Amino acid sequence: MEKLDRYDRILLRTLQANGRASNVELSEQVNLSPPQCYRRVQRLEKDGIIRGYAAQVEPAAIGLGVVAFVNLNIAREQFKQVRKLEKAIRLFPEILECYTISGDFDYLLKVAASDLKSLSAFLTDRLMQVPGVAGVRSMVCLEEIKPSSPLPLAD
Repeated sequence: MEKLDRYDRILLRTLQANGRASNVELSEQVNLSPPQCYRRVQRLEKDGIIRGYAAQVEPAAIGLGVVAFVNLNIAREQFKQVRKLEKAIRLFPEILECYTISGDFDYLLKVAASDLKSLSAFLTDRLMQVPGVAGVRSMVCLEEIKPSSPLPLAD
């Protein structure tokens, strides 16, 4: 992977702010020709620096009124099967994000549900039934202060 130059960083900043920017808009921001700009964006995509493009949807507008952060522990004897557990986690659409973490818990999940009852049912009837899950502890989000943000890019 090549080192990012000033033009790449401007492209990334622009695309993080507006993933629908046209190639012409991008080229104006970066002061490069549209073909040069297009090649750079394609390289950034090919190199995996740009992972994809997506619309940011307001959860409450589609009936997802509850967001919770869930700490998950796996049973120590299941560490040999950890990849199976991770595969199962990836299949749940309710789980928006999942991270392996250090400290008292093994994973941190961000989960969306329509209401508290649905969240409870998901945790009890589905997530805790996955082989290897030893326990979960949830924290319900009261208010979103700062939604997903662009990554900071050095100049």
